[in-house]
Amino acid sequence: MTNSKATHVLLWTLQILLAALFIFSGIMKLVMPAEQLTAQSPFSAGFIRFIGAMEILGGLGLILPGLTRIKTGLTPLAAAGLTIIMIGATVSTIPLGPIVALPLVVCLLVAFVAWGRWRIAPLRNRGAA
Repeated sequence: MTNSKATHVLLWTLQILLAALFIFSGIMKLVMPAEQLTAQSPFSAGFIRFIGAMEILGGLGLILPGLTRIKTGLTPLAAAGLTIIMIGATVSTIPLGPIVALPLVVCLLVAFVAWGRWRIAPLRNRGAA
């Protein structure tokens, strides 16, 4: 891939869709009762709420720096952080069987955004050439 308009459109599309997914998922983790959060998970409600907060911040980090063109280097960092979260989600979902495909695909997509915004088509800060 080259640093073309199509690459930027693809990355922006992924960023917006992934941001919506992570923000929604994070909000759900913060508003659900603790009993529901821990019903099918070996993790504590506090840890799941922490992950939810990180998902919201990561989702915002996927789009806000690019929209404001301020500190655009935070976008690949947010995507890398979300990749780490999704690696954990993939590993913890392995015992559930075929459902592991969902977090794995999301992990690969967010890793592609991290790599794409770091190497292929970095966003530029306001005033940068």
